[in-house]
Amino acid sequence: MKTTIEIADDLVKTAKAYAAQENITLRALIERGLRLALRSDSQSRRFALRDASVEGRGLKAPFNDADWARVRASIYEGRGG
Repeated sequence: MKTTIEIADDLVKTAKAYAAQENITLRALIERGLRLALRSDSQSRRFALRDASVEGRGLKAPFNDADWARVRASIYEGRGG
């Protein structure tokens, strides 16, 4: 199938030089690049963060109304923090 695309001048110049060096046509180089890009995209999977939540009903007394600074101070109490 014939189609027309616009490619940046510097990219075409580099691509033509590379194709000549590899002794292939510009068309073959473009087709190879498209196949590689499509294969790569189909093989990549999106990262999914596993659910690491825990059961519970929130903070326990005496921390149920405490701010983070108080919780942190309690965690490091007696540990030099």
